[in-house]
Amino acid sequence: MNKARASLEHLYRVFTAPEGSDSKLAQIEQHLSVNLADFLSRHVVARATSLEQIEQDFNDFRVPEDPEFVSDHAEKLLNKLVANSVNTYSPQFIGHMTSALPYFHMPLAKLLVGLNQNLVKIETSKAFTPLERQVLGMMHQLVYQGDEAFYSTYLHSANHSLGAFCSGGTIANISALWVARNQLFKARGRFRGIAKSGLQGAMQEYGYNRLVVITSQRGHYSLRKAADLLGIGRDNLIALDCPGQTLDPARALEMGQQIQAEGGKVLALVGIAGTTETGHIDPLTELAAVANQLECHFHVDAAWGGATLFSNQYRGLLACIELADSVTLDAHKQMYVPMGAGMVLFKDPDASNAVRHHANYILREGSKDLGATTLEGSRNGMAMMLYAAMHIFGRQGYQLLIDISIEKARHFANLINHHEDFELTTEPTLCLMTYRCVPSFVKQALLEAPHLQPALNSKLDELTVWIQKSQREAGKSFVSRTRLTIEKYPDQPISVFRTVLANPLTNSQHLQEILREQTEIARRSPLWNELQAMCLQEA
Repeated sequence: MNKARASLEHLYRVFTAPEGSDSKLAQIEQHLSVNLADFLSRHVVARATSLEQIEQDFNDFRVPEDPEFVSDHAEKLLNKLVANSVNTYSPQFIGHMTSALPYFHMPLAKLLVGLNQNLVKIETSKAFTPLERQVLGMMHQLVYQGDEAFYSTYLHSANHSLGAFCSGGTIANISALWVARNQLFKARGRFRGIAKSGLQGAMQEYGYNRLVVITSQRGHYSLRKAADLLGIGRDNLIALDCPGQTLDPARALEMGQQIQAEGGKVLALVGIAGTTETGHIDPLTELAAVANQLECHFHVDAAWGGATLFSNQYRGLLACIELADSVTLDAHKQMYVPMGAGMVLFKDPDASNAVRHHANYILREGSKDLGATTLEGSRNGMAMMLYAAMHIFGRQGYQLLIDISIEKARHFANLINHHEDFELTTEPTLCLMTYRCVPSFVKQALLEAPHLQPALNSKLDELTVWIQKSQREAGKSFVSRTRLTIEKYPDQPISVFRTVLANPLTNSQHLQEILREQTEIARRSPLWNELQAMCLQEA
């Protein structure tokens, strides 16, 4: 077997594209494509390999001394990585946001990697910069519905930005609160602003003893990260209880007024348009009024629900989102773009100037460099993927995908409601929903013996975990799980299955098969017999 040797000639071949379709690299690329297509046609997990076994393939901590031929290394990737990856394309993988992608993204990804643009600076991106500005303008118009004169003025303005592309909702939420913080503590008199003087100096200058962000318990964990990074502190992220799954505006106002009466300041009120766990949408109109009364920034995290705006039928679910000062969107959720495509949009094109930075060697004042107002510096041109998707699908195509996913969730909810051994725990608003396995005899006991609810719910929690883990390990299908407080059981959080019905390849037969598999797993579980014994004992 020939062995690769480190040489300038070898490195030159690695950096040079093959010239013909019969070249070795072209054959490898075809081999990878065929094997990937084969992988995507299988179950959720192609091989029943434990994580501990997989770790053994990635256990050598030393940098390889000698080079490998690309063909040999590609074969290793197929056997060690691809074969043991999760098939998120599977129509029975309904547990998370990742789902099937349109096939055109594969050649586009090759183009993206081949061009290797860096969007921090025009000098390293050229056409990608105006493209990204255009995409941000498209999404801004979808949310805020500005007129032609507005976008003619601000779309390509060097002194303004309609938002920022980033790696995902976490960076988008952090960016929104970063802008809100810097706008609140702007320079005045001898105070040079929080960006230069720091949080302690800002609090002293403005006379606040506490700075808080208010949201609900369904708020994304990235808000805690933001509170930590921005110096606000996790304890000052106030997440209010929401047994009905949405933030109560009256409670938010009461909490905000209490904080401010005690000498504190509400930096931002965060509404959720599509919670990560259940897909619920906060009452945005009322929350905007609360933010106005508290004189604070109003941010809407629409990472999940933002794509609903493409649908004329369901756009009303996000009514008054245009009242938000900033909005988070994720294109890698229901816009069917590969992972790593988040956005934050600002109603005021001048808002991001609160965080504008310059560097003599790259981000010069007066340039149109996108890195001047983004948290991330170097990043690729993922906006191209969304640009392509919006042109290939069109708004009508996206509307069809959104409408189908919501209707599919409602259909699945109906299947669960009519199944003797399952209980719907949250009704679907978007394409997310939760449910759990509750055997028919337990349903009866919960009705007839309320005092047994805590014990039965605790045992049902164990059953949910058992089913979810067993189903995941079997590898035919996948749902995720979480813990929620719901109105039916306000004093006891329960474990539930969480499903995301965004994959357009998923149909009713797949959903029925998932329930059938869960039923079989449940009835084989020793917990099923324990529940029966508890109910019989009470009877």
